[in-house]
Amino acid sequence: MNERFKLVVFDWDGTLMDSEAQIVNSLANVISDLNLPSRSDRDLRNVIGLGLPEAIRHLFPDEESEVQRNFAERYRHHFLSGAQSPSALFHGALEVVSRLHEQGYLLAVATGKSRRGLDRSLQETSSGEYFHVTRCADETFSKPHPQMLLEIMTDLNVEPDETVMIGDTEYDLQMAAQAGTAALAVSYGVHERERLLAHQPLACLDDISEVGGLLYKR
Repeated sequence: MNERFKLVVFDWDGTLMDSEAQIVNSLANVISDLNLPSRSDRDLRNVIGLGLPEAIRHLFPDEESEVQRNFAERYRHHFLSGAQSPSALFHGALEVVSRLHEQGYLLAVATGKSRRGLDRSLQETSSGEYFHVTRCADETFSKPHPQMLLEIMTDLNVEPDETVMIGDTEYDLQMAAQAGTAALAVSYGVHERERLLAHQPLACLDDISEVGGLLYKR
């Protein structure tokens, strides 16, 4: 498989960064702030990977736009505030990214995070130097729309059959399918293995370090 691909595109939250708890807590805090109907942790986990506006509409489709705007403002406050400890990369994630970079792969991030949120995470984890292109949901269409991947491939002059998308949600896999790229799923994120396998990824990995066995050049 390692000779097939030139470009490896990673999702961020739930794939490279262990941020599920921080996102779920931030969403729950906003719901409490605005006295909105409660949602289960499973409901909150399910929207991880979507852009924030899409996540809010998924959770509260009947709320007026003003409520959705207030929700977005409060979410950014909670997620970016110093009250929560910063999320960390999954064990082994930085080593995988560094090794792929050393071996000459083009690397990118396609994420439901905002540009401000991703840039902060890249700085805190000292990982920004490894990625040639990053694309965020507030810059283009949210997953599962393929536009993020299409823009990344255009920027790097890479064809879909030379690209693999790695993610922990069905939104990542749907985006890859619509963009015509291959996909690898990881089972340690927010969507269950069975849900991921329904989209027929090349493989479903239980640890980010397993990426190396598939992609490292020998």
